[in-house]
Amino acid sequence: MALDGCGLFCKYILVIFNIIFAVVGLAFFGLGLWLRFSGNTRGIFEIEELNSSAFVIGVTVLIVLGAVMLIVVTFGDYGACNEKRCALQVFSILLAFLATGEIVVGVLAYTQRDEVGLRIAEFYTSMYTLYAGSGDPAIAVTLTFIHNALHCCGVTGIKLIEIAKDTCPKPDGLLEHLAMPNCPVTIAEVFDSRAPLVMGIFIGTGALLITALICSMILCSKIRQSVSSPQYIILTQSTPALAGVQLSQHEFVSTSYPEQDPVIFTPLTMANIPVAQA
Repeated sequence: MALDGCGLFCKYILVIFNIIFAVVGLAFFGLGLWLRFSGNTRGIFEIEELNSSAFVIGVTVLIVLGAVMLIVVTFGDYGACNEKRCALQVFSILLAFLATGEIVVGVLAYTQRDEVGLRIAEFYTSMYTLYAGSGDPAIAVTLTFIHNALHCCGVTGIKLIEIAKDTCPKPDGLLEHLAMPNCPVTIAEVFDSRAPLVMGIFIGTGALLITALICSMILCSKIRQSVSSPQYIILTQSTPALAGVQLSQHEFVSTSYPEQDPVIFTPLTMANIPVAQA
C-alpha cells in the first residue's frame, strides 16, 4: 500500500521500537524462567511458606512482564511490517494498558518508597541466602554487580565473616578493610533517596509507550485512507491492450491539452479490462 511520508516515518519508528522492546522483553522473560526453573532456586517455589516472599513475587513479575512485552511486540511487528489495521489496533490497546501501568507503578513506587525499598532489600537477602547455600556462579555475578554498583558487602558488611566476600568491592580506606556498608540497609537508603529518579524512569518509559501508541494510531489511519481512496490508471490511444475499453459513467476524459491525445482516467477494476483470447 502507498503510504505518505508521515505514514512511512511512523512505520519505521514502530519497527525500531519493537526491536528494542523485544530485546528487553526477552531478557526479562529469560531471566525470570532461569530463576524459576534453575536447580538452585526451584525449591523456593515448592515451599508454601515462601510463596509470598519478595523473591517469588519478583520472579513472577519478570516472567509475566517479559511474556506480555513479547506478545505486544508480535502484534506490533506484524501490524507495522504488513500494514494490518487489526493487528495495529490490538497493539495500540496493549500499549495503552502498558503505558497506564508504567505510570501507576512509578507513582506508587514514589509514594510507597519505604515499603518498596524494604521489599527490594528482602529480595537481595533471598539472593544472598541462595548463594550461601549453593555457590551458584550466576548468582555470584549478580551479587558482584550489586555490590560494586552500591559499594556494599553482604548482609553484615564485615568481610571477615561474609560468606560472599569474594563478590565484595575493594575497600576505600583503612576502616573499610574491617567493615563496609551492608547491602540491605544501603539498598533501602538508596531507593529512598532516589525515588524521584525511579519515578521519572517509569513515567519516561510510559511516555515512550504513549509515543509508540500515537505512531500506531497514525499509521492505522494512513492505512485506512490508502485503502478507501480510489485508484486510477491512465489510458491513452497508444495503449493497445486496452484499446477496446468502453467508457462508463465513472470515467471522464481530460482535454485540457488539445495538442496531445485525450487522456482517460478510469477506476482500476478488472471488469473494465478485456481478457486476451488465446
